[in-house]
Amino acid sequence: MSNPLWSPSQQQIEQSQIHQFMQRVNQQHKQKLDSYSALHQWSVNNPETFWNEIWDQCGVIGQKGSGPYLLNANKMPGAQWFPEAKLNFAENLLKYRDERTAIVFRNETDHRVELSYSELYTRVAQFAAGLKQRGVTQGDVVAGFMPNLADTLIAMLATTSMGAIWTSCSPDFGIQGVMDRFGQVKPKVLFTIPAYLYNGKTVDCVEKVTQIAERLESTEQIVFVPYLGNDADISEISKACWLEEFIDPDAKEVSFTPVSFDAPLYVMYSSGTTGTPKCIVHSVGGTLIQHLKEHQLHTDIQRDDCLFYYTTCGWMMWNWLVSGLACGCTVLLFDGSPFAPSPKVLWDIAEEEKVSVFGTSAKYIAALEKAGTKPRESHKLEPLRAVLSTGSPLAHESFEYVYRDIKEDLLLASISGGTDILSCFALGNPILPVHTGELQCRGLGMDVAIYNDQGEEIREQKGELICRTPFPSMPIYFWDDANGEKYQSAYFAQFDNIWAHGDYGELTAHEGVIIHGRSDAVLNPGGVRIGTAEIYRQVEKVSQVQESICIGQPWKDDTRVVLFVVLKEGFTLDESLKTEIKQTIRANTTPRHVPSVIIQVADIPRTISGKIVELAVRKVVLGESVTNKDALANPEALSLFENLPELQG
Repeated sequence: MSNPLWSPSQQQIEQSQIHQFMQRVNQQHKQKLDSYSALHQWSVNNPETFWNEIWDQCGVIGQKGSGPYLLNANKMPGAQWFPEAKLNFAENLLKYRDERTAIVFRNETDHRVELSYSELYTRVAQFAAGLKQRGVTQGDVVAGFMPNLADTLIAMLATTSMGAIWTSCSPDFGIQGVMDRFGQVKPKVLFTIPAYLYNGKTVDCVEKVTQIAERLESTEQIVFVPYLGNDADISEISKACWLEEFIDPDAKEVSFTPVSFDAPLYVMYSSGTTGTPKCIVHSVGGTLIQHLKEHQLHTDIQRDDCLFYYTTCGWMMWNWLVSGLACGCTVLLFDGSPFAPSPKVLWDIAEEEKVSVFGTSAKYIAALEKAGTKPRESHKLEPLRAVLSTGSPLAHESFEYVYRDIKEDLLLASISGGTDILSCFALGNPILPVHTGELQCRGLGMDVAIYNDQGEEIREQKGELICRTPFPSMPIYFWDDANGEKYQSAYFAQFDNIWAHGDYGELTAHEGVIIHGRSDAVLNPGGVRIGTAEIYRQVEKVSQVQESICIGQPWKDDTRVVLFVVLKEGFTLDESLKTEIKQTIRANTTPRHVPSVIIQVADIPRTISGKIVELAVRKVVLGESVTNKDALANPEALSLFENLPELQG
């Protein structure tokens, strides 16, 4: 077994909320749990009792009911959690109303906004009054075509305070991308901005919003938030007004509408790279209780913390981040490029705002290392105690980089779950060590295993990541999926009554998890299944390579591995570099991992949330059409993969 990169001290273990929760379970239920592994097993063996304890431990505000707290416990989908409960999502995020800092907003410039919990509550009251005056009621949809601003979060809280449904995407989406999403769910009110800032440039949105307004017939009011000024001309948009005209400045109280545990809260969207995005509906109670568990027990967030996650409003990590308000901590919001004006911008902000939990993507950490950034040498990061990473598997080298060049004494938590569950299957743990390349543990209450193709559980082997029993943050339904057919086929087509997540993973000897890539992107040369992350991990080691993407191409009755690389400026792919890449892959994996063809490209297509799209590239290489290019941040990059002579038979 490898030595851990980091281990918590005994004092850190005993002071953690997850340790205290384990003692609570031992006392209340006459258990003798003495390890995380034992606690996890107890949590999945006793789901009703476990989630009831989470409700109490994490201080959910609402009426729980007298029980039972789980019906149809063996049905997926079909289980019902807390069937008698009544609660309100926004009320739980606004349980604190004191003068402590609730929100800090920063962007690429020196612009800064700070709101206390009492100021946040009052601002939500003003927004909610405006929504009520426009006829928004329980079950209506309100949308945000917004950057990650304080007002975006306030609009969400105002919406959910009245039992309405919130949905959002970031303003870098194209018009068709917005219509593919909001066009399905038909929002009554749309919040937006006249312009936003990215990479030092101001991007105008008025023309885009004008076209969206013409096509969103359901939308009765479009509210412009005056980010970067309110001098834009919105007079041509018949339904438009400025925010200050919309809100009620005299409103002081929020009237929270109690709803059922499984009432709809958020509509989230699948990436939409292979067709129109699926509209995934998540519940009030399931989202809240799952986020409370992950924040308080798995991330140990307390009132003194400053929680940051680099995200847009089009990525589920925004929803995860803002739930931090329920812990009473400071939530730090950032809008802009993480490399403008320089690669250290987020670390400047982390130092100034005393960030204790810093969340980002695996891609950002790899790019930071490639840029030669060493925050440990340039910044004072004493409060920083955890770095979270998701979006794609975190390479071994990135684990080592964080401990070498960011901070030696911190918890590095690679986390994995997704939009489908609005939370994590595997994530961090303040009472466990960190091992290179591994997610520390499976989440409490999440009955996660790895199955082979025959549906048999395997360990220390690669297979399908599945969940065997229901959990509260399963989607309640898909929009416009009356008979549940889309829902069933998305998660339960592979194994009956078992959630198949679409990740290709492995359970390790430490009870940790390794994610080897998406199942649908798994390569199959010579009948051997290879996760793309295994190849990327090795290519990352080659200093001349900026990033890469690989696919399987049908070839002579088999599949061959094709690797595309973007090189750093000034480098060209010659035979010696191809040899270096192949030797690096071969030395650390197997001969089957070695690509048959390596091709240099200028760019790699990715979703708006930054994920590379292997399936779309494969379609282009095979001469098939990519139907939904609006889901991509840079759809023009697809043309780089068309009709390549190196790939012709």
